[in-house]
Amino acid sequence: MNTLHKIKRRLLKAKNKSKDYFLYSYQKDGTFDYNTYKKIQEEGNKRKINSSWIQESDINFLSKKIKSSITNPSFGICHGTRQGFEQKWFSERLNCPVIGTEISETATQFPNTIQWDFHEKNPEWSRKADFVYSNSFDHSYDPEKALTAWMETLTPHGVCIIEHSKYHNPDAANELDPFGARLEIMPFLVLKWSKGKYSVREIWEHECTDHLTKEAETKYYLVIQNN
Repeated sequence: MNTLHKIKRRLLKAKNKSKDYFLYSYQKDGTFDYNTYKKIQEEGNKRKINSSWIQESDINFLSKKIKSSITNPSFGICHGTRQGFEQKWFSERLNCPVIGTEISETATQFPNTIQWDFHEKNPEWSRKADFVYSNSFDHSYDPEKALTAWMETLTPHGVCIIEHSKYHNPDAANELDPFGARLEIMPFLVLKWSKGKYSVREIWEHECTDHLTKEAETKYYLVIQNN
């Protein structure tokens, strides 16, 4: 049995087991309703505008990892950043420009943040980023479309870093956070979406404190690179 066939069997098995991954469907009259998706994301952003998911210790950890993987990074992009702490802390630690995207109009309130739907390609970023980072991949209505757009912004040596924690599992998915998947299935999904163009190179582990429960937890970071 070849590798591709094994992957297809694994994904078919996962598709039939809701505990492996889940994607919320925004439907109106049997078709995808983008306006509803955007409205829900904007309302959620504004409702949580004074709270932050990202922790400075996360960026400290990731900055050290990026420095060890990429010589003199010169530009980075963070997606779904709300208050913009990610790009601020990355820029300070890596000494390079870092921008963030946010679908809500609140993006204009924060430095180096652009109002942008992260599913869409931006020709100005094509092959310019040494790294792309997001802890908001669970906000994607189409993970394949989003990730493919992100990968096209990377330089030949660049990496895309997607955070995964217990809050990114399928049982946490909902109308606001439409996508959820178990960590174990993510490399298979990435390979399926990529159609051979990119894959998970490694997974970084970071021992930290849960920002909600204040208990110890492990965050995982999928490091994805173009083939």
